[in-house]
Amino acid sequence: MQTNIVTFQCRADGEIPNNEKLPIIIYQQAFVHAPENIELAFNRHGWTNSWINGIFDYHHYHTNTHEVLGVRAGTAVVQIGGEQGKQIELKTGDVIVLPAGTGHKRLNQSSDFLVVGAYPDGRSPNVKKQDPGSQAEALMEIKQVPRAETDPVFGEKGPLLDYWKD
Repeated sequence: MQTNIVTFQCRADGEIPNNEKLPIIIYQQAFVHAPENIELAFNRHGWTNSWINGIFDYHHYHTNTHEVLGVRAGTAVVQIGGEQGKQIELKTGDVIVLPAGTGHKRLNQSSDFLVVGAYPDGRSPNVKKQDPGSQAEALMEIKQVPRAETDPVFGEKGPLLDYWKD
């Protein structure tokens, strides 16, 4: 599997807590030749409770779990980290791993855009919206989320385990 890996971090912005300890990881073109296998790979590597749909068009985040998104079809521009965050173009075969607390929002998409989402150990995500009043509580919840034990793309020896070390 030929893939380019990009990582970056986002700081809390007063409305979105983000995750100041763990980086966002993008596996560019990880499934470009077989996007239909994304969900199977995630599930095989312990990232379950999967779904296929789109990405919400408003800033949101999860305080109780990490999330992986794999583009099964089409393209989308997603803003990561809140209103001042990075705009990322995701294409068929790309995978993005969002640590707990990372804000994300779809800005635009192609008409055929489909994404597969999943969570380590099949956790059920909560959905939190921008709210300056809930930041202290959100940060406490995020600290309680255990690190993933496997990489959703590569399994037990994947790069995520190196990027997410203590």
